[in-house]
Amino acid sequence: MDLDEILARKPGDPLAAIVTQDLDPLSVAELEERIAVLEAEIARVRTRIAHASSHKASADALFRR
Repeated sequence: MDLDEILARKPGDPLAAIVTQDLDPLSVAELEERIAVLEAEIARVRTRIAHASSHKASADALFRR
């Protein structure tokens, strides 16, 4: 799945605004801050994925799938 497919499905999505924003007017400090925020969001999403995977594994074990 490429970025165009993801963005085409979700008009008005904040993620679309982030990835299409022009970075040229931003300073180095602003770009570094943006990276830090995005890395924190990646960590939060990975934690959620781990939780969801664990929950699914527990449910599968309970129902012996």
